[in-house]
Amino acid sequence: MYSIVEYKGKTTGYRCGYCNSAQAKVSYGMWAHSMTAQDYQDLIDRGWRRSGKYVYKPIMNQTCCPQYTIRCRVLNFQPSKSHKKVLKKMLRFITQGETSKINSEAEPMDSHTEDAACNFLVKSQPDTSQSELEPLSTYTEKVESEEEEIKGQIIGKTDSGHTESCNEKDNVNLSKPLDPAKVGHTPPKPGKGADLSKPPCRKAKDIRKELKLQKLLQSQTGNHALQEEAQIAHKSKPKANQTKSVEDFVFITLPPEAVHKLEVRLVRSSPPSSQFKATFQESYQVYKRYQMVIHKDPPDKPTASQFTRFLCDSPLEAENPPNGPDCGYGSFHQQYWVDGRIVAVGVIDILPKCVSSVYLYYDPDYSSLSLGVYSALREIVFTRQLHEKASDLSYYYMGFYIHSCPKMRYKGQYRPSDLLCPETYVWVPTEQCLPSLEHSKYCRFNLDLKAVDEGSVKELGRVRILHKRTVMPYSVYKRRRKGPSDEESVQQYATLVGQACSERMLLFKS
Repeated sequence: MYSIVEYKGKTTGYRCGYCNSAQAKVSYGMWAHSMTAQDYQDLIDRGWRRSGKYVYKPIMNQTCCPQYTIRCRVLNFQPSKSHKKVLKKMLRFITQGETSKINSEAEPMDSHTEDAACNFLVKSQPDTSQSELEPLSTYTEKVESEEEEIKGQIIGKTDSGHTESCNEKDNVNLSKPLDPAKVGHTPPKPGKGADLSKPPCRKAKDIRKELKLQKLLQSQTGNHALQEEAQIAHKSKPKANQTKSVEDFVFITLPPEAVHKLEVRLVRSSPPSSQFKATFQESYQVYKRYQMVIHKDPPDKPTASQFTRFLCDSPLEAENPPNGPDCGYGSFHQQYWVDGRIVAVGVIDILPKCVSSVYLYYDPDYSSLSLGVYSALREIVFTRQLHEKASDLSYYYMGFYIHSCPKMRYKGQYRPSDLLCPETYVWVPTEQCLPSLEHSKYCRFNLDLKAVDEGSVKELGRVRILHKRTVMPYSVYKRRRKGPSDEESVQQYATLVGQACSERMLLFKS
């Protein structure tokens, strides 16, 4: 099984889909007639990406909006507060039928939706969710401290039976000692200040000390039973700071009276499986409505043939290696069914090291469910499931991260994530790349200035050529070729795909 490609060289567009400017968007491209999963894995690890059977690589230092390949490390992923809101929203919809009238969580994404903006949280900006970036131990201590402070604000009942509250806003300038003379001779006006006829408020710190002292006395008097009971109750009580995974929301047991039924089906799109063929028309109609309502396409633009070329055709061969996932490698559609009808479809590629998200389209009637975010979280869960069978498959590729386009920065919210260095093709944590991107659109993320592309072509003569149905190294083809030299084009191709791919893939020459 070989990958067969036809290199097209440099292409230039004059209207950017991200910044909508007239600046040039420049890329290299090639048509892939067929491609193995390993070859495509190596290509996307060098900044390539496919659209249908066309595979392209942006010229990062020339294009108006540099596009950096981004991947999420799914084994360490934890959902953010906004992610959990989307998951809870879906649960409310399934169990109770609740829907939000405003689509506040939609995401603009080439591999997902493109209908709204979502700001990316960077260190230089105020971040109300900064605790998500902190170590778990720090976050735990903070939550426990906040719980104790809240408990300290509610004090036991007084003799009159009323509850006395103690709030920091009621205590002015607590860092300075109060003048006893002023306190004793200046009673507060009715409804203002503390009521001096009642016991003073106590600090949470003092209460904790008292509780510890009581426990110590109980242990000294031999009341071990009570102590063990307290420990068991403490362990069994759910902690407020306990981190929930995406799986806790996705695989929750639904009540029998749930209003809706959600089902996610994986169907192979290339070559098309029987399930894919049976649902093609329904899936296409969802895509057509999505393009017309969300992207304002005229009715005659999203044709069935255009849909097929864009989201169904794929150069990836179907592969089922013994050490791979049960579904095998290749291109798939992940269909989201609600009450027996398709409401969304995620187009994905399953590769040796990752699940690569290609696109998402959905029924506009379900926009309020934030299906762009929800499908991304489900694909992260799916990647984790595949990892259980194929241990190398542990990343979720989200396409391109475009820092110069604010509505595309949100991809970095799926943490932890890495960006691909456009010069040395090594992965660098996203948070380390952000300071450089704030100063320049194009950046080399690898800080080692002596580092080079380890996969660069070293022997051009070993590039494999397919000419007149015959496979040969470029050194042989070069001697047989008649006409002007094409060495510059072959050198460019080999440099972009790397030595390994250039020796495996067949470069078609007519």
